[in-house]
Amino acid sequence: MLLVLALAALLWGIGVVLGLSRARRWGMVAGLLCIVIALHLILPDGHVVREATGQQAALWVAILLVGIAVGAYGFLLSGLRSRAQTGTPDPAPQGPFSESELERYARHIVLREIGGAGQKALKDAAVLVVGAGGLGAPVLHYLAAAGVGTIGVIDDDVVEATNLQRQVIHSDRKIGMPKVQSAAEAMTALNPFVTVRPYHRRLTPEIAAELMADYDLVLDGTDNFDTRYLVNAAAASVGVPLIAAALTQWEGQISLYHPAGGTPCYRCVFPERPEASLVPSCAEGGVLGPLPGVLGAMMAVEAVKAITGAGEGLRGRLLIYDALYAETRTMRIKPRADCPVCGGPGRGRVPDS
Repeated sequence: MLLVLALAALLWGIGVVLGLSRARRWGMVAGLLCIVIALHLILPDGHVVREATGQQAALWVAILLVGIAVGAYGFLLSGLRSRAQTGTPDPAPQGPFSESELERYARHIVLREIGGAGQKALKDAAVLVVGAGGLGAPVLHYLAAAGVGTIGVIDDDVVEATNLQRQVIHSDRKIGMPKVQSAAEAMTALNPFVTVRPYHRRLTPEIAAELMADYDLVLDGTDNFDTRYLVNAAAASVGVPLIAAALTQWEGQISLYHPAGGTPCYRCVFPERPEASLVPSCAEGGVLGPLPGVLGAMMAVEAVKAITGAGEGLRGRLLIYDALYAETRTMRIKPRADCPVCGGPGRGRVPDS
C-alpha cells in the first residue's frame, strides 16, 4: 500500500514540475489507481505485486470512487461560485456565438436583465433605422456595437461638411459619400459580426410598408414631419413597433409607438404639423452638437430594451430632454379615437404623400 502512495506522490510531484493543472495531476493519480486495480484483478492470489499493493482490489476501488465523488462535488461548487460572482443565473448559451462574440458581448451577458438569452435575441433581431444623420449616427453605432444581427438603414443623402459637427458616424474623408455607405463602413469596422443593409434611396409610400415588414423594430431619426408621418403610418400598418425621436436647438423628445400593442401612434400625439417657426431646421435654428448623441443613445437603449424585454420602456410615455437647463420630464400619452392612422377599423393605411 505504501508503494502505491509513494508512486502517487511521485506522479503528483512530476505534474507540479511540468506545470500541469490540478485536474491533470489528479487524473494521473486516478490512472495509477486504475492500473493497480487491474493488476489485482488479473494476477493470482499471493503474487508479489498484489502483496506489495495491499492484496485486495476493493480498497483501491473504494478510494477511487471517493476521489471521483469529491472531485465532482468540487467541480459543481466551483461552477456555482463562478455564476454567483458574475451575477448570471444561468450559463450563457454558447451554441449561437463564437468565442470572439462571447468575449465581445461579455458585459451584456453578465447583465441579469439581458444575459445570454437577451444577447441571442439581439443577434436574431432585424432593426430598420430611417435616417443616417444626427440621430441615426449614434443609433447605428450603438446597435452595431450591441450585436443587433441585422441592421437596415435608409437615407438618400450624402455626407456634407456641415454634418460632421454632430453626425459622428461619418468622417471628413467621407464627404460626398452616400450616408448609408459611410455608416455601413463604420458599423462593420466596429463589429464584423453584424449584417448591414444600406438603402441609398428616399423612403416613399410605395416601398415603406413592404420594407418595414422585413424588420422587427423601426427607429425613426428623420428631421421633417412628412417623413415622420410616413414612417409612423407604415409601421402601424404592418404592426411593427416604432421608436421615434426628434430634436431642435437644445431640446429633444422620444417615445415608443405601437398601436398593435396598445400604445398611441405618432399621429395620435402630433396630429398636426406645428408652425415652421416653432420647429426651425438645424440649418435655420442651429443645434447643439452633442444633443443628437444624447437622444440617439436613448433610442438605442430603448431598442435594446424592446428586443430583450429588459426593464420598462417608453410605451405610452413621451420623454422630453432639455439640455440647456439639464431637465428631463416624462408625460403620459394616450391613443386618440379620431386618429386617422390608428383610431378605428380600416385605419393604418400608408398615405400617398
